[in-house]
Amino acid sequence: MVKKASPPLSRSVHQSGPEADNFRYVAIMIDRKNFYINGQWVAPSQPNDFDVVNPSTEEVAAIISLGGQADTDAAVGAAKAAFWPWAETPLEDRIALIEKLYENYKARSAEMAEAISIEMGAPISLSQTAQVGAGAGHIKGAINALRAFAFDRPLGDHAPGDRILYEPVGVCALITPWNWPMNQVTLKVVPALGVGCTMVLKPSEVAPLSSALFAEMIDDAGFPAGVFNMVQGDGEGVGTQLSGHPDVDMVSFTGSTRAGVAITKNSADTVKRVALELGGKGANIVFADADEKAVSRGVRQCFMNSGQSCNAPTRMLVQRDIYDDALAIAADVAEKTAVDIAANEGRHIGPVVSQVQYDKIQALIAKGEAEGARMIAGGTGRPEGHDVGYFVRPTVFADVTPDMTIAKEEIFGPVLSILPFDTEEEALAIANDTNYGLTNYVQTSDVDKAQRLARRLRSGMVEMNGQPRGAGAPFGGYGQSGNGREGGAWGLEEFLEVKSVSGWVPAE
Repeated sequence: MVKKASPPLSRSVHQSGPEADNFRYVAIMIDRKNFYINGQWVAPSQPNDFDVVNPSTEEVAAIISLGGQADTDAAVGAAKAAFWPWAETPLEDRIALIEKLYENYKARSAEMAEAISIEMGAPISLSQTAQVGAGAGHIKGAINALRAFAFDRPLGDHAPGDRILYEPVGVCALITPWNWPMNQVTLKVVPALGVGCTMVLKPSEVAPLSSALFAEMIDDAGFPAGVFNMVQGDGEGVGTQLSGHPDVDMVSFTGSTRAGVAITKNSADTVKRVALELGGKGANIVFADADEKAVSRGVRQCFMNSGQSCNAPTRMLVQRDIYDDALAIAADVAEKTAVDIAANEGRHIGPVVSQVQYDKIQALIAKGEAEGARMIAGGTGRPEGHDVGYFVRPTVFADVTPDMTIAKEEIFGPVLSILPFDTEEEALAIANDTNYGLTNYVQTSDVDKAQRLARRLRSGMVEMNGQPRGAGAPFGGYGQSGNGREGGAWGLEEFLEVKSVSGWVPAE
């Protein structure tokens, strides 16, 4: 295979005149048809062009190619051949390469922000901070976790001849979503690299540009050929081929629960490990003794990233004593939430990612009205001044009941459902009345009550009183929100097998 230079991601054209406020740049057509296999940028085995649409403009911003079985086989074969040499590379040498990747990532952060903004519609200010910053944080966090992890440890004083060894699981298929591209790519790729796995990354075909740029950073860091491979493709094609591939030892997937179920079934015949980070329907329980910013903070969290976060607090449960006041605050925040194109600077929300996503959200907003929820902000249709682009009006429903569709289904848009409650037990029952179990939120000044709820809420994560979880905290959920955990030491363990050895003679 001949190594080909990767094309530039985009070119910025700064404008002046009356349209300057509306467009920060005009992106040239981006050609990203090549795959990264065995240390080379290679053409797909068969052309299968796919348009990447800028959700702010509905214009084609880039063209990729969707891979086929031959591309998947080549990538898996390269990863398999590279496994043992990489697994036996000293840990410090692997960390040194990850540190080079970290420096490359920071140096090209502006390009990465632009890529994410173009492909999935995150406002450029959000892309530069939270979107790109999440990736940087996870790379650094993985380095710290790797240095602290005991890959070789004794079983205990009772069995001095027994040793526990943590070893890489093997060839990994990493399938990532479009909503937080670098957050999820780095949470999978970097821990897998660090513990000695080799891999094939399949990013979302809807938002592939950031992952192509990330592959360039991997290449520039000097990782051995075959350790990291990337094939663009869709779920039915490359995703299915990877999850059923006999030479893939593990699948780590982030995306919808529907797709997670399909991947699990397809992986069953080869009995490979499957780690899933799926959907959510987080409850944000606001008690009467919550701080004065609890409601406004919750609305903004729901709308962040245009509501396209699996851990968004999309169900706000409000104690009846403050219910009317909370509705007024929520409606005011929604009405004041600006909506604008992703290229513009500022604290606004951008479009949702695609026509498919836009149509789904519109249908669920209409369903909420039809089932009797009271709309107090937003509604169907595009916001004023946006006739083009997948823009959704920030929407708040009041008087939602637990049996309504909008209280049960993950909407994945800037839509908040508010439900009243009277007692702590009632709030707990409503919060746990879901198939999901990713993140729940508690707002109260009563420490004992907060901690009681944290123990009884059926979710992998609980955030209390606006305090974010710390770096290295495990990310993952219960039930149909998936299995396994990402981040910190838990994120390393996802990619490790545990070997128990007896008759071990300690080194003198």
